[in-house]
Amino acid sequence: MTIALIILRCGIRGHEFLLSVQILFLQEYMKYSRGPKRMQKSILVLDADKDQCRELCELLEKGQFKATPLFSIHNLEKNIEDTGCQAILWDIDTVTADNRTVRDLTLKFPGVYFFCMSKHPFHPELKDAICYHIYACINRPIDPDELFYWLKSIEDDEPGSNESSSN
Repeated sequence: MTIALIILRCGIRGHEFLLSVQILFLQEYMKYSRGPKRMQKSILVLDADKDQCRELCELLEKGQFKATPLFSIHNLEKNIEDTGCQAILWDIDTVTADNRTVRDLTLKFPGVYFFCMSKHPFHPELKDAICYHIYACINRPIDPDELFYWLKSIEDDEPGSNESSSN
């Protein structure tokens, strides 16, 4: 929380008074008065590389996001329903994806943000999915600042979020 402390010296009839005025920046106060706001729903991390998946889940949890590891596409729909997840971080290098699967999932779960992660800059086989259904593509290795930027953008897009409702 940002707090500015202003000290004024006032001279009244030979007596000095120190007057301290605390100015709270309302927006900062509202943002942090109830603690850091983070997603209440989980983020599914879909990655067949268990070590890599675990590391990403730990990074998300350090950033105060709830993370759920998933190692294959098998039962993905059930996991989305069970966790009520808000986003999926899908490593398309280790868990193959195709346009139809991504399209069907985004249509079935319109409230879920789909991210793809890859070491490779181009995926022409996923051109339609990337253009129309995937929220963002993130390069591996993951840059924590970039990842948290994208996750913050989801929070800002959510109906009823403090950020979007105050603007």
